[in-house]
Amino acid sequence: MRRPAWPVVIALAAAAGTGAGLWLTRPGTDPLPSPPPLPAAPPAVYAAVPGDAMPALTLPDLDGMPTPLPGRFLGRPLLINVWASWCAPCIEEMPELARFAAQHADNGPQVLGLALDSPEAVLDFLGNVPVYYPIVLDTPGPADASVRLGNTRGLLPYSVLVDAQGRIVRQKLGPFKAGEIERWAQLP
Repeated sequence: MRRPAWPVVIALAAAAGTGAGLWLTRPGTDPLPSPPPLPAAPPAVYAAVPGDAMPALTLPDLDGMPTPLPGRFLGRPLLINVWASWCAPCIEEMPELARFAAQHADNGPQVLGLALDSPEAVLDFLGNVPVYYPIVLDTPGPADASVRLGNTRGLLPYSVLVDAQGRIVRQKLGPFKAGEIERWAQLP
């Protein structure tokens, strides 16, 4: 009569487990290699809302020179328009923004373009579609200037109106239509 094989299988498994445990825990060895450390979590990013002071930002202009914001623009309202060279609605509204900027060059709201794009793409684009208001650059990402200015959805175009003292008055997601900027940029 045959005896059941289970006791033999269990004894072999126990011996294999004991041997593996002894081998893995022998002196001078790490039983399991440690995984590489995780990258540090990005710091929490505060997205501004109307009534907040505009977050202090320093972004490069088209020549690579640092531009402190809102510092350089304090004293007059500032319309910041966030765009990218690949964004069709952004491109469609640029002539309207350029007209508005030209009308208010000496008084009223200033216009600042904030391109979330590479310097090369922006310079190439502006070579074909010139605008005559200042442009600053930032790299798109979870903590870019657009997000800090309140664009939590990360969509473009995105505009922010800042009063002469540096407080955010209003925010707009989506393109401006013809004639809309003048009404939108009026301070309360």
